[in-house]
Parts: sequence; C-alpha cells; structure tokens
Amino acid sequence: MISKLKKLKQSLSKTRDNIFGKIGRIVTGRKIDDDLLDEIEEILLKSDIGVGATDKIIENLREEARTEKVVDSEEVFSLLKKEMAEILEKNKKKSLIENGFKPAVWLITGVNGTGKTTTVGKLARYFKANGKSVMIAACDTFRAAAVEQLGIWADRSGVDFIKAHTGADPAAVAFDAATAAKTRDVDFLIIDTAGRLHTKANLMEELKKIRRVTEKVIPSEHIFSKLIIDGTTGQNAVSQVKVFTNAVGCDGLIVTKLDGTAKGGIMVAIAEELSVPVDFIGIGESIEDLQPFDADEYVEALFES
Repeated sequence: MISKLKKLKQSLSKTRDNIFGKIGRIVTGRKIDDDLLDEIEEILLKSDIGVGATDKIIENLREEARTEKVVDSEEVFSLLKKEMAEILEKNKKKSLIENGFKPAVWLITGVNGTGKTTTVGKLARYFKANGKSVMIAACDTFRAAAVEQLGIWADRSGVDFIKAHTGADPAAVAFDAATAAKTRDVDFLIIDTAGRLHTKANLMEELKKIRRVTEKVIPSEHIFSKLIIDGTTGQNAVSQVKVFTNAVGCDGLIVTKLDGTAKGGIMVAIAEELSVPVDFIGIGESIEDLQPFDADEYVEALFES
C-alpha cells in the first residue's frame, strides 16, 4: 500500500514542477544576486504564493545572500523550505478530533464545484474511523442528488443522517439536526450546505440564518465554520475566504483537488494573508485521499519527489 507521504508527493508533482523545478533550473551554477532574486520572485508570484509571502521570502533570501549565508542553489532551497514551513505552521491546530465537548458542529460551506458533498462524506468516515460518533445533516435541500449522495455516505459509514423533503428550509433542517445531535450525544455534527457563489448576497444571508438557528441549540463556540476551497482556483481562493469569513466566520479550510493543479502554492498565500488554518487537504478520489493537513509533510512533498 502506498504511504501517505508518497501519495502526497505524487499529488503535488505539478506544483513541485511549477515552482521548484523552475527555480532549480535558474539557480544552478549562478551567483545569488539581485537579478536572480528578481527571477525567483517572479516564479513565486506566478505560482500563487501571494505578494505578502513572496515579499517575506525574497527579503530573507536577499539578507542571507548579503551576509553570504546563502551562496548556492542547495542553500536557496533550504531557506525556501524553512520559510514556507514557518508560514504554513503558524496557524497550526493541536487537534481536529479532540474538542472536550459534544456535539462539535462543523458547518461546511463553499462555492459550487469544490467537491463539498463528497468531502462531507469523507469527513464522516474519518471521524468515525477515529472512534467518534457522527451525524450528517443534509441542508443542501434543493439538490436531491446531494441528499441522496450523502445518504449513501452515511449508510456506508454507519453514521446518523438527518434530511428533509426537497425544497425544505435548510435552516429548519439544521435546527432539527442540532437538536437530534444534542439529544443523541454525538461527538460531531457535520452540516452540508448548498454550494453558493460568494458574490450572491441572498445566498450568503441563507448561510447566516443556518448558523443563527444552529446557535439556538448549540453554543456558538462549539460551532466551527469550515470552508472548502478548490485548490485549482489559485488567488481567487483568497477572496472566497474573505467573503465567507465576513458572513459566518471561518475556523478552518479544507483544500480539495490539489492533485490536479500546479497552483498548490495558494496554501502559502492563504496562511500568510489570512491566518486561517488548513484542516484537511484532498489529494485524490479515494476515501484515504482526504488527509489531515501537516505543514512539514506538505513542504517536504513540495521540495522532494
């Protein structure tokens, strides 16, 4: 069976080639001077690492080169690795599954097409495999296929499932689920919401209502808004995080489809600009391919094939 780290390295091959393959080709045998640093800066910016993170990395490289602590390509890579790990680790959480209270509510949000419903099913499997009791609430009530898909995941995973008829008020379903989760003393309630464009005010208001209604049953500090981001969207992900954070808060990200993109650098941009932790990453289609995010492993996979 393929190891977790090996799978991660395979999945990040496009990002690795896009960023570090290019940097490797331009630094080999060259003096670390301003011209080279400008070229590295351009590669980082085009790789969706973001202006803030890029500025920080380049300034540190410039200072290390000035004091001759960085003189060759190997040392450039070493410093890049260190800088990225520090940025990604600064929002690190202690535990995703130990909360000290129950139920913990994960309110799952995101735009259309991020793989949200499938991710909810995989999350339920993950928590169940780690010894937690789980309930899924299907609040994407206008898409019958989503409810049916979640029902299959719930049945397969052996977790509780709350749904209503097509077109039911999503907030009412969330309220019923929160009440049931509290009564049944489950560890995690995962609320799946409809995919919505972050530019549509009425849909964002619906999301706020779901949160308000859930707070009537579960204390606000036990409700965690988790935003699913499609890893292929690049810098647009930053604006999505900002809008969803303004609407219902954002306690953590789940970044999907990292196996199909050269834009994996967006993880660094989000960590630097928004200080929102990444909880899970999706690196493939199978159940095991939704993995808790580990900054050290991610950086290692970016640098080493």
